[in-house]
Amino acid sequence: MRTLYLFCSAAPPVFDVAHVIEDAQSRGWDVCLGLTPTAARWVAGSLDGLAALTGNPVRWQYKMPGEPDVWPAADALLFAPATFNSVNAWALGLTDRFAVGVAAEALGKGVPVVAMPCTNAALAAHPQFEQSLTVLRGAGAEVLYGEGGFVPGPAGIDAPPHFPWQVALDAVDRAGTAPA
Repeated sequence: MRTLYLFCSAAPPVFDVAHVIEDAQSRGWDVCLGLTPTAARWVAGSLDGLAALTGNPVRWQYKMPGEPDVWPAADALLFAPATFNSVNAWALGLTDRFAVGVAAEALGKGVPVVAMPCTNAALAAHPQFEQSLTVLRGAGAEVLYGEGGFVPGPAGIDAPPHFPWQVALDAVDRAGTAPA
């Protein structure tokens, strides 16, 4: 069985993560769930259930020096939803948050990485965002944004009408690391 690191930022699609984990498992992935600190707060009431579902501890903080790594090595990494803040921090190498730091390191290790941003059109219009997407693509991440990926809606809407989780999982499978 191959291991998928599924990392989520605090955006409304994070509330669907249990279904996404089940879908990934049905595709033959052992899933390790990592969250940004705010995402962990959003789903705090579900953390034990999510750990039971994956069979791995849910992480949102770095381990302490000398502590063993509790996850197997990743065969692929999916960062979705990746918020405006997480995308920019990741591209800039600002790794104070566990999910962003591990995603940055995965690129350097050659682990197949797929990212699906989730932001609104007003934030997406900020010039840094497009630069960050370009940096991540240049580093080897498959970024599913725009046509064929996530298309942002207007500011002020709490949740996107549709977050294309299936597109993201299909991209992970195509990365050549899916179990036979």
